[in-house]
Amino acid sequence: MEWPSFGSADMMRYSPLLALVVLLSACMPGVPSGDMDIHKVDFSHLSHWEQEQHQPLLGIVRTECRRLTQLSPNASLGGATSLPYGRKVSDWAGACRALPSSEQTTSEEARQYFETWFQPYLIQDPAFYTGYYEPQVEASLQRQGAYQYPLYRRPADLLRGRTDTGAVVFGHWVNSVFQPYDDRAAINAGALNGKGLEIAWLKSPVDVFFLQLQGAGRLHLPDGKMMRVAYDGRNGQPYNPIGRVLVERGALKTGEVTAESIREWLQAHPQDMRSVMEKNPNYVFFRKVERSPFEGPGGALGIPLTPQRSLAIDRALVPYATPIWVETSVKDQQGQMAPWEHLTFAQDVGTNIRGAGRADLFTGWGESAEAMAGDLKSPGRMILLLPRPSAQSEETSEALDFPSK
Repeated sequence: MEWPSFGSADMMRYSPLLALVVLLSACMPGVPSGDMDIHKVDFSHLSHWEQEQHQPLLGIVRTECRRLTQLSPNASLGGATSLPYGRKVSDWAGACRALPSSEQTTSEEARQYFETWFQPYLIQDPAFYTGYYEPQVEASLQRQGAYQYPLYRRPADLLRGRTDTGAVVFGHWVNSVFQPYDDRAAINAGALNGKGLEIAWLKSPVDVFFLQLQGAGRLHLPDGKMMRVAYDGRNGQPYNPIGRVLVERGALKTGEVTAESIREWLQAHPQDMRSVMEKNPNYVFFRKVERSPFEGPGGALGIPLTPQRSLAIDRALVPYATPIWVETSVKDQQGQMAPWEHLTFAQDVGTNIRGAGRADLFTGWGESAEAMAGDLKSPGRMILLLPRPSAQSEETSEALDFPSK
């Protein structure tokens, strides 16, 4: 996947005054909001809800509640204006306080917790799900041998801001004008050479490209050690999916576009590889992170992503932290499409994730996660579980609290 979107093409150039407003507003609250058609339903409307493994999911809710305690009760979590609640941190006060503190909670008790403290709302628009994963690639800390392609950290003059509509933008000052940073072609041509921004060197430009698409990764070094890298900004240029480029060129058919088919085409056409990838001018930068190998990468909510439980959503429509009941289909071990119905959580965002019912499932890391992410392009239904209001949740001046483990 591509990570957070930072504005459309008509936002890419600013007058000096507007640019100053953009930069100064970066620390102000507020995110984009939209509208969508939702319908209140009962838990009986969730297909096979009673067969879900509810008890392990309490740990995810506990992690989310800990994160929410770090935010102001009035802080916005995003979400459509049509949502009755769940758009502010304070809306979670009751659900977090009621969270069972015992690890011995039964699955039945866990299910009752969700049914007591959350209200399902069906998104009327049909849902569509894709997948993303954390790549694992070979890398070196020095440029040597086959390791010739740099993975860059964020340049010091690349600035992040937020417009008065809540949209995040990246760019830099050029002759008193705030505009996007160098595009992919310019960077490939050496625009960042000699600036000491290289985190590591990879064996293939395709590895660099796909690492940027996923937004995080595990670098396996020649000495056997592993380095984790995470998204740390982008150049502010528009995102153009190269799968679409290959379809327009007649290189792939629409139904054939997967991460695997794109990678195979690029590797099979080295003479066209660079020019095709440069059709996507968007460029992602990274930072080194210290994280347990058993944890997923950090998501936009600020907590580690959980394989097959974390979703990237359109934050203008779906609030962060929201439990989301997903009904779709995935390929089974025999390669046949089979129902996939599980509770997930809105913990990330994505450039290409726009609209009601649109979401990207984090599948994990390793070969099976990569295969699942590459295959997942399925319609379905999406049901939001919004935290129910309580007397405490109305007290926005009171800090969020919940029982300790």
